Amino acid sequence: MSQGPVQGWDARYAGEAYLFGEAPNAFLAAQAERLERGWSALALADGEGRNGVWLAEQGLDVLSVDASAVAQEKARRLGRARGVALRLEQVDLASWVFPEAGFDVVAAIFIQFAGPALRARLFEGIRRTLKPGGLLLLEGYRPEQLAYGTGGPSAVENLYTEAMLRAGFAGLEIITLAQYDAVIAEGAGHRGMSALIDLVARKPG
Repeated sequence: MSQGPVQGWDARYAGEAYLFGEAPNAFLAAQAERLERGWSALALADGEGRNGVWLAEQGLDVLSVDASAVAQEKARRLGRARGVALRLEQVDLASWVFPEAGFDVVAAIFIQFAGPALRARLFEGIRRTLKPGGLLLLEGYRPEQLAYGTGGPSAVENLYTEAMLRAGFAGLEIITLAQYDAVIAEGAGHRGMSALIDLVARKPG
């Protein structure tokens, strides 16, 4: 019997080790100066919580959402170990209703399990859920990542290009849109030279 998507992620997260490590994504951590204590933050498809926990450590009010209950239990443990609280909600992002103007920050780090149809839904949800003046912090892999094979999806249609992100977040003010190759070390899941693309964008206030 084949596993469904959630069961597959539960199995990937089942070990004691954190699949993508316990440290925050380097791009996200580099945005610390843009954040303000007390802001509300959505950590989208946050897995085992490394990014949501880090946002909570910066003094943000964090909602960490993911489809995997196994991952969320590890996120809860990581938060306790770091001495921070964050709200956890197990959701199916194919049907979850993004709160209207609900968040000052959305962190969308390697959410590339989403094919084109789901990606369009997620991008629309991100645009809707940002408050006026809110920040999107997004990192993903470019199609060149397939040659590296150091993490991310095997389907080229799930990968990001600059043109795709400009179109997907039309109406937001782009602060930074950068593509580059760099070595990353995020647990066993993302390790080695990687083809990355970063987006920092603000919803007009």
